[in-house]
Parts: sequence; structure tokens; C-alpha cells
Amino acid sequence: MDRSLLVARREGAECRLLPQFANRHGLVTGATGTGKTVTLQGLAQGFSSIGVPVFMADVKGDLAGMACPGGGNAKIEERFGMLGVKPQYEACPVVFWDVLGACGHPVRATVSDMGPLLLSRMLGLNETQEGVLNIVFKAADDNGLALLDLKDLRAMLTFVAQNAARIRAHYGNVSAASVGAVQRGLLTLESQGAERFFGEPMLDIADLMQSDDKGRGVVNILAAEKLFTSPRLYATFLLWMLAELFENLPEVGDADKPKLVFFFDEAHLLFDEAPRALQDKIEQVVRLIRSKGVGVYFVTQSPLDVPETVLGQLGNRVQHALRAFTPRDQKAVRSVAQTMRPRTGLDIEKAITELGVGEALVSLLDEKARPGETERAYIVPPGSRLGPISDAERKAVIEASTLRGHYEKQVDRESAYEVLAARAGQAAASPAGAPAGAAPAGSSAPSPTAGVLQDLLFGRTGPRGGRGTEGLVQAAAKSAVRSIGSQVGRELIRGVLGSLLGRRR
Repeated sequence: MDRSLLVARREGAECRLLPQFANRHGLVTGATGTGKTVTLQGLAQGFSSIGVPVFMADVKGDLAGMACPGGGNAKIEERFGMLGVKPQYEACPVVFWDVLGACGHPVRATVSDMGPLLLSRMLGLNETQEGVLNIVFKAADDNGLALLDLKDLRAMLTFVAQNAARIRAHYGNVSAASVGAVQRGLLTLESQGAERFFGEPMLDIADLMQSDDKGRGVVNILAAEKLFTSPRLYATFLLWMLAELFENLPEVGDADKPKLVFFFDEAHLLFDEAPRALQDKIEQVVRLIRSKGVGVYFVTQSPLDVPETVLGQLGNRVQHALRAFTPRDQKAVRSVAQTMRPRTGLDIEKAITELGVGEALVSLLDEKARPGETERAYIVPPGSRLGPISDAERKAVIEASTLRGHYEKQVDRESAYEVLAARAGQAAASPAGAPAGAAPAGSSAPSPTAGVLQDLLFGRTGPRGGRGTEGLVQAAAKSAVRSIGSQVGRELIRGVLGSLLGRRR
């Protein structure tokens, strides 16, 4: 049985995507209004039909129509007739997600799981401010304080700022200005609705990789119309999801089809102003995630939006029309012409500016995983509805979902905010004359590591016997020291990618 996906067609030729090479990634490019969305929807429905789950972000609200059958569109019917393809109008099995929780199941991650590097990217921090954020995460780890939501991070920032003098000796300098910059960044994030994103229950990647009772892969659609108004938050969130897939999925090698296909729409936002270290990590994820059975398809206006190191990993190409109005546009046209495999009789550089709506230059990997000869062909439309759906239709899909009720209620378990607040309350209620860092009678001399923690948690006595900077209460600190003692000499690693994500489960 031929399970290849018919992507485009012209008289005498068909462009088919081979499922066994779909995890070699892909690129869909073209100017606004040239048909990228139809191509994206057609690919997604094709993958779903052969049992491959799909994840995609809906930045314009018009991909939601995949939840309903097509039909009744004169232009689409005309295109099917022109291509000689019999339409099969049917809906896809769809699950709606929404970071804000309004148009789908809520999507959440913990602050700790996001890690300092990606969080710094969200906040737009400079190198010094990112260093302070790394200190905050390290101090939280060393003291057994879970960072789950934004109030945990705020509490930890306040704690680090109040104890900067003692922390400086163990972790490095922490300036009030840098802490203030991070706090201001958090205010901006909160105004964009990010406080709904950070917390528990966190998204389980396995819930993205489901199939229905007919064996079709579920199409996961992230409602991103509002999220997209915060481009940095949008891009960082999708990168976090990619890295989650990389970390959690096992190696599968070469399979007959992908385990998941991930479409990254408006991909230029991922690379805009990204530091070199982050770009290197993105390239690493794209290069290695293929072996986990995940195909990544970047969708953007120009191939120049994607760095060459990443572009070289994208084997399947669909190029819609480009408009050569500026020198950068002309460079993009030349770049496409030079990087797509030529076909005798086809002038790629000329054709790319002449393509009509729904027409594209297509080069897909052949049976030997080589780039196929570039064909000028028309994209085959999907069988699902093109365009948005009504609120009632969306609500019906959400209520029928097997995941309904699992992510809707947010859980707020004890974490850094609650622990620090409780300790501060106990410290305020302790006898005024009690020494802040006095050891209990009969206790043995602390180890150097325990002494470091005692200074951090209890405070330090001043040179004349007075109380130094306010510390944490003794009883709670003893428990923390015992817990942390089991971790002394052991490096806490945040995720497979280390500096990319940084997580502590």
C-alpha cells in the first residue's frame, strides 16, 4: 500500500512526500498570500491520515477549520478538478490547546523546567542579568526550593537580593540593578498573560502523540492569535516544546514514518536577535531530534529567515512565490535557485517570481534520501475546511476531547514562595533575643558545606555580637541542611541539553 503523501501535482508529474524521510525535516516559504497556509494544512492532514500526530501553532485562527470537513468552496473544487484529484472531504481528529486557557486546553510549564537560558530569552535580559538569573536558579536548587510559577521566582529573587552579601561569596556578585531588571521583565511577562503558562500540571508530551479510533494521528492546534502578539514569548515557548520532545522521546533510528511532525510557523521569530549560543543549541536540537522520530517543518516568508546551519538540515522544500522588490528579496530568490536541485527546462530563479497563488516549486527527498528534482506544480488542497470555525464548533471539539478536565484546574503545591513565606513568618515570631545562627545544644561541628548553607539560611552574626542580615529560621534550616546534605558533591543537571533548558524535575 502506497502511504506516500501527495503534496503537489502538475500535468505528467506528482510530488509525493515519503513518510520514511519525513523526519528529515522541511521548509515551506513564500510571500504573504501565496498559499503557505493551505500547504501547511494539506501536509498536516496528510500526516494525520497515515497515523502521524501533528503539532502546529495557529497564529491567524484559520487552521482551526481542520476540525470540520471541507466542501462548498468553489475555488477549492475548481482546483481539485484542474488537478484531476477526487476530493475526500473529512475532518481531522483535533485537540485545541491555548497558553491562556481560553480557546483550548491550558498549556503549562514550570519555571524550573523552562530554565534560566530560555527564561532570559523571554525576558530580554543581557548577559549580566542572565548571570544573576542563573544564580537564582542555582541557589534555589542548593536549598531545595522548587520554582514552579512566577511568584516562586519573585520570592527567590527577593531572597537573593536581601542576602546578596552572603551569596556573593558562594555564587558571585548580585546587584540590585540586575535583580530589578529581572523583576521588571517578569512584570512585562505577567501583563502578557504568562502567569497562566507557568505552573502545574505541566504539559505531558505523551498527550501530543495520540491517535483516534480510526488510526489517524491527532492534530494538536495551539491557539496562538494572542500569544503571537508577544513574539519573543511565542518563539521561546515553541522552542521549549521542541526541546521537551528531544529530552523525553527515546531513540528510534530510521522508522517507516515519524512519531510526530512539528510545524514551526513564523519561524523567523525563533532566530531574530537570538544570541549565538542559543542558535547553536537550536541547530543541535534540529540535527539530533530526527533520531527521536520527530520531523520539524519551518514555515516562514523567506529562506533567509533561517540560518544556513539549520537550513542545511531541511531536506523537503516547498517554495511559494517570492517578490523581488528589494535587494534582500533578490538575494532570497538567488538563494532558492542555488539550493534547490534543478530540473532540465526549468529556470528556478525566473519561475519563483512568476508563481501564482497555490503554485509552488517543490523538491522532496526521493527513495535514496536525495533531494528530488524541483517541480513547478500546484499544491493539492486539504479535505478539511479552510478558514476559522465558530465558537460553538470549537467548544464542541474541546468538550469531546479525552483530555477535558485534566489540565483545566491549576495545582498550586508547596514550593519556593510558600516555604520562604513560612520561614519568614516563623523568623518574625521568634524571640527577639535568640541568636539567629545559634547551633542547638549537643550538635556536632558543621562541615564546610553545612557552614555555607548555615550562613545562607540563618544569617550571620555581626562583628559586635549583633544580628547581621536577616536569615531563615533555625528549625526549618536544619531540615533543609539534612536534605541538601545528600546532594553535596553531586552536580544538579538541568536536562539533556544542559544550558539550553536547564530543568530540575
